[in-house]
Amino acid sequence: MWVWRAGRAIAMGRAAIVSFAAAGLLAGAPAAVAAPATITVFAAASLTDALQRLATQFSRSTGTVVRTSFAASSALARQIESGAPADVFVSADTGWMDYLQARGLIRAASRSDLVGNRLVLIAPRKSPLVLRIGAHFPLLRALDGGRLAVADPDAVPAGRYARASLSALGVWSAVEPHLVRADDVRAALEYVARGEVPLGIVYATDAAIDPAVRVVGAFPETSHPPIVYPAALTRSARPAAERFLAFLKGPDAQTVFAHYGFSPKARP
Repeated sequence: MWVWRAGRAIAMGRAAIVSFAAAGLLAGAPAAVAAPATITVFAAASLTDALQRLATQFSRSTGTVVRTSFAASSALARQIESGAPADVFVSADTGWMDYLQARGLIRAASRSDLVGNRLVLIAPRKSPLVLRIGAHFPLLRALDGGRLAVADPDAVPAGRYARASLSALGVWSAVEPHLVRADDVRAALEYVARGEVPLGIVYATDAAIDPAVRVVGAFPETSHPPIVYPAALTRSARPAAERFLAFLKGPDAQTVFAHYGFSPKARP
């Protein structure tokens, strides 16, 4: 009897030692680290420089990883429609935001106008051209056999604004056969910067970031619909996206937008 009890005591002691050892290993193990929140932002190409800077600032202050994708608003809207995993969409016009809203692909209550812009005519930096923009201005003659670079006016917001303005000024029908239709406004900027075309139409903010071009003149704001950038959460947006969108509308982000030449539109 004593031997059995002794053996049982020894066995229980060994079990206790194993339990304490296991507990010690668990206590010494590092705690699991949660993966940082990640969001994806789809935004108009003209926002590239400003939004990249803001995404970096937001990531540093919150730890949230912000992935960005820049292209024509039309292309991005169609990607979202096809199921692309975006959390935030920032368009260069209301039309493509309306397109997604009508299909229930954004959270309508989150939508607001973020910033505004101006439409300008640009030429290569060394071009001596002087041209005053107004009704029936001699744009075709200024091209001198060359072509006019614009974002695709059948789909891309910058091109739509350009067509509206040139139509209002009475010169669209004359220059339409002489267009270079770019995939987005940054591509139109590149055609002019490389000297491949004598003139192009882009946003003022695009012209400001490229020293290879100069602004010939600004189009009257009354000649085209207001240039605004609506922003909204997509239907499948993750929680961190709400904080990012609120950040974009805040004073710190608006200061950055202003630095790049955008006009304020956001409301607190």
